[in-house]
Amino acid sequence: MSDPSESVRVEGVHLLRDRVALQEALAELRERGDSLALVPTMGYLHEGHLSLVDQAHGSADTVLLTIFVNPLQFGEGEDLEHYPTDLEGDVRKARARGVTHIFAPPVSEMYPDGPPVIRVDPGPMGKRLCGISRPHHFPGVLTVVARLFALIRPDVAVFGRKDYQQAVLIRQMVRDLALDVDVQVGPLVREHDGLALSSRNVYLSPIQREVAPRFQAELARAASDFLGGMTEARHLVSGVRDRLERGGGMRVEYIEVVHPETLLPMETARVGAVLAGAVHIGSTRLIDNVLLGVRDEDPRLPPSDRSRRA
Repeated sequence: MSDPSESVRVEGVHLLRDRVALQEALAELRERGDSLALVPTMGYLHEGHLSLVDQAHGSADTVLLTIFVNPLQFGEGEDLEHYPTDLEGDVRKARARGVTHIFAPPVSEMYPDGPPVIRVDPGPMGKRLCGISRPHHFPGVLTVVARLFALIRPDVAVFGRKDYQQAVLIRQMVRDLALDVDVQVGPLVREHDGLALSSRNVYLSPIQREVAPRFQAELARAASDFLGGMTEARHLVSGVRDRLERGGGMRVEYIEVVHPETLLPMETARVGAVLAGAVHIGSTRLIDNVLLGVRDEDPRLPPSDRSRRA
């Protein structure tokens, strides 16, 4: 859409492709006295991302959305080279939700000296759940988020609840490093049949797409069991795992009941505990979570609005 060294205005949006253009835009916003909300994404926007934009508008004068497929958070054999992108479509969707500034740098602009030598270590909290199978993921996520915070210095940053562990780690990083950012967590948006919106859903074949909603359905069933009095975490976990594996077409990576702030496993589930999991359907990895004993307020798209590019 533009040369990486340029800043252009596309359909009413300032598309910033390098750090110089970013700093010029930020200086203008600060001169106006605008407060700033940041919504970091890897692009290929769907309604989940856009709901975060909506939330950000309620917290600041200006929303800056970033689009950057961060190589640091992909391990060997993962989908970095095939991660879906659509910058033009993303600009249109963001503009329709009131975004005026998008920072979409190439890798050479985010990491001009090559991969950073110093990276943010997530500690023990990042070595559980998704961190077991993806040991490089959270150090990469925290490093790029810290870099974005340093470059942009937002007042507010909004992340989605689908990536629950990520949100907890970012909040912990902000506390531990005394970063002056208000980290908010937005809702988990679902398709009409319960499948959590994800850019990776596009990888699912039609048959796999029919299988995928069982993941959320079994988490929801366990949440109902909790309300019915089942509080032993091992029973909640084994029930979800057994039903998913018996149903076929899905390989369970993990199902756990964890504390909502420490991510430590819980023997006895309490209100607010997180039932989180990851499964594989073919080559596609899906994550999801439910909050036990908390009213389900995850918005769902009506069937007519369902997009295969979720």
